[in-house]
Amino acid sequence: MERGLLWLPLLAVFIWLAWAGWNEFQKVAAYQQWAQDFERAKYDILAVIGTDGSTLTWGIPTRTGPRDLQLLDLQDVQEIELWVNGKPAADDSPPRAKRCSLRFKLPDRSVEIPFTDLAIAQAWCSYLQGCVGSLPAPRDQAH
Repeated sequence: MERGLLWLPLLAVFIWLAWAGWNEFQKVAAYQQWAQDFERAKYDILAVIGTDGSTLTWGIPTRTGPRDLQLLDLQDVQEIELWVNGKPAADDSPPRAKRCSLRFKLPDRSVEIPFTDLAIAQAWCSYLQGCVGSLPAPRDQAH
């Protein structure tokens, strides 16, 4: 009887791990379906991102597909910064940051998209900065 009671917590852990793996698999499958419409996309446990032309779309991954989707026109972006541990990234940023994100400065607000991996965040920051620099300037609405 004692042996059975000793194995019960271990069984509970295995059941929880199986559920967590199934849950994450469902999120990835929903993301793959969502990402087909984008030129470039990223899945992260914190956020999903996709670019299509000058439009950046991001949201929170779920088993049924991304939720709380938000759109951002890259032509409206004034600046894109990489933030590490709550402050702008420096060249000597630690390779294993606790928190990293991309911060987009717009005329009326700032938008922050979280990342779990600093290297991927740096790659996306470079990519998006290149996109912003290559976009044509907005046309003057007065003319």
